[in-house]
Amino acid sequence: MALFSLAIGLLLAVVCLYRGWTRAAWVVPGTALLTLWYMRVEDSVAWWVVAVPFALAVLVLAIPAVRRRLITPRVLTVVRGILPRMSETERVALEAGTIWWDAELFSGAPDWNQLQDSVKIELSDEERAFLDGPVERVCAMTSDWQVEQNGDLSEEVWEYIREQRFFGMIIPKSYGGLEFSAQAHSAVVAKVSSRSTALAVTVMVPNSLGPAELLMHYGTDAQKDYYLPRLAVGDEIPCFALTEAGAGSDAGAISSHGVVCKGQYEEKEVTGIRLTWNKRYITLAPVATILGLAFQLSDPDGLLGDTEHLGITCALIPTDLPGVKTGDRHDPMGCAFMNGTTTGEDVFVPLDAIIGGAEMAGKGWMMLMQCLSVGRGISLPSLAAGATQLSSLAVGAYATVREQFGLPIGRFEGVQEALARIGGKTYAVEATRAVTAASVDAGEKPSVASAIAKCYGTEQMRQVVIDAMDIFGGAGISQGPMNILGNGYRSLPIGITVEGANILTRTMIIFGQGALRCHPFAQHEIRAAADNDVAEFDRCFFGHVGFVFQNATRALVHGLTGGMLASAPYGGWVAQYYQGVGRMSAAFAIAADVAMGTLGGALKFKERITGRLADTLAWMYIASACLEKFRADGRPDRDRAFLEWACQHALYEAQQGLVGFLDNLPARPVAWGLRRVLFPFGARYRPPSDELGTRVANALLGTSEACEALTQSVYRPDDAEPGLGLLRSTLAQVMKSREVTARIKDAIDVGKLEKKPKHDVVDRAVEAGVIDKDDRDLIVAAQEARDRAIQVDAFPSSRETAGSTR
Repeated sequence: MALFSLAIGLLLAVVCLYRGWTRAAWVVPGTALLTLWYMRVEDSVAWWVVAVPFALAVLVLAIPAVRRRLITPRVLTVVRGILPRMSETERVALEAGTIWWDAELFSGAPDWNQLQDSVKIELSDEERAFLDGPVERVCAMTSDWQVEQNGDLSEEVWEYIREQRFFGMIIPKSYGGLEFSAQAHSAVVAKVSSRSTALAVTVMVPNSLGPAELLMHYGTDAQKDYYLPRLAVGDEIPCFALTEAGAGSDAGAISSHGVVCKGQYEEKEVTGIRLTWNKRYITLAPVATILGLAFQLSDPDGLLGDTEHLGITCALIPTDLPGVKTGDRHDPMGCAFMNGTTTGEDVFVPLDAIIGGAEMAGKGWMMLMQCLSVGRGISLPSLAAGATQLSSLAVGAYATVREQFGLPIGRFEGVQEALARIGGKTYAVEATRAVTAASVDAGEKPSVASAIAKCYGTEQMRQVVIDAMDIFGGAGISQGPMNILGNGYRSLPIGITVEGANILTRTMIIFGQGALRCHPFAQHEIRAAADNDVAEFDRCFFGHVGFVFQNATRALVHGLTGGMLASAPYGGWVAQYYQGVGRMSAAFAIAADVAMGTLGGALKFKERITGRLADTLAWMYIASACLEKFRADGRPDRDRAFLEWACQHALYEAQQGLVGFLDNLPARPVAWGLRRVLFPFGARYRPPSDELGTRVANALLGTSEACEALTQSVYRPDDAEPGLGLLRSTLAQVMKSREVTARIKDAIDVGKLEKKPKHDVVDRAVEAGVIDKDDRDLIVAAQEARDRAIQVDAFPSSRETAGSTR
């Protein structure tokens, strides 16, 4: 009877914990007490030795008033000693932005309705007209090869960008801007990046973290009224100067400084700031007319108040002021966008140069972190989408047109292996771009999701472009107008490095910020401990304990059932991927708590551990984005292979992040036990199969509807243009001749034609009546086009004769 009662209690507790009914899970101690009461009747010694102490412990823990008096103060003392200590800079960075779907992934039981209700991937008619009009036009006006040779966009392109208000996409219409949604802004960057890296960077930087974004959120009315209309039409070219020699990833360490003092400005004595700075890697600095500057501000004479060191401050500095120097350029991997240095020596500006006025002095770090939580999710993820889609479109055509050993190279399994990675990752990058932009349009500032989109989007871009270059072979490494991918390949390290280097983003930001912002209790526990608030700490700590048991139970159940009990908004074949994310979410939630619980404040220095946890969180987010894109697109069958490959790859990578975490967690007995909970039958997710890879590869080859949909952000040049235009027109001719070629092959297979000599087989097919003269003309035209399309550029030996300036 005792064992039966205990078993029933345990079963009910598991159900309650799995469903999230943590209070109801007290049925375990209740059942245990009933069991021990039965034991009292049978064995009075057992009652006194076991039941009474157990009952007292249950009562103390179950009654909040008693617990707060006897237990919580002692727990608070211990916990305060192991919690991480945060600087003010770290606190501001961690609290930037909002939490969104990332919090659901931390919960252990993501609610798919929340994602579906908040994501609307759509463009207005006006935005579509801009993509189909000015964006197409500026792409047609731009030759990537010529831009790289000249070292800059043409004057015609610069003027057109200003005229069409490309610099004002995020600026409200009331100030003369376009006031586009984040989705449209992102779509514009994706398309122009498929044409020219220099064009993309020139367009995206003024609409990302910089003067316009900061002014819109924090500027005074006078600043907005003056600067925003001028920025919208390009009368002012902005840049934002943050990075310097001693402050790269550690942007809070900037040494550029300003001192509040009296000085002369426009022949009047005013209270202002005397500035000195030395910045580098500043995009658009060589051509900027207005400089957004981040610097350390001090007030030694107390002109603004009692605080001497005010901290990081942001101000707008006209570049024509005495002491300001711009114009010198860096050469970022040979890419022609404007990037260079700016220095200032003894530059005096009035206090109203501070963005937001004097009251925003010292609040620059907060401003930057809040704006970066949006901008980081738009610019580089969009550039990655354009680059990966261009790679997919180009390599699918090339692998169809290019033949070796009598077959299109896309038919070889080694090439198909790379094609599968290209197609699957391109789908994942586009889904992440679109869903992250949609979250911004829904009012979020998704700091963790933006960091994932930037870091993992650019990493996948690097992998896709490298795979595509491998398939193009010599045609990829020979520079010239015929080379489609070379310039993009050279620029890959730039996307990896800027807006938060990927190594830093992965190992420090994604999980570090996510663990505190997205976890339902961690941040509140830290704050309650710092404030010595016993009641609040009690609520958070014991809520956290219940959360741990809940997710441990959920993770074990999912591990035993393969995630089959996890929620999924749809049935059928796609349900397994929703359930896979649910399973990984429960496993990740308990793993994150174990990491924080066993390592405490030392976790922030265990970057290999946090990096692996970031991998799991990121790949869950990417899988979620793929599923949401598939749903938003109407669940088209044409995309199934791409979705399945992307989701299987994402779940495998998420799993491997947890496996690596367990392999390296310092608390080895805890890791051993946790492994049995998370993976009771071992790590079961596998990379996408060869069969699925073949389906993805075939979807890229030829002129398939799937490939056209996958690469819709790519600019399609005229057929006669060297490079992509010529390759795509050749593809159309090759595909048109396929049926005729197949008839000749069949005739050879049945012995009606001899295979050799190969050079006259077409003529012999005409003589044999296998094809007619029109068919022959079709094959000849296709072959001639193929011969032109696979050529590479060659130049006179003298660079002066070639006209190269690079």
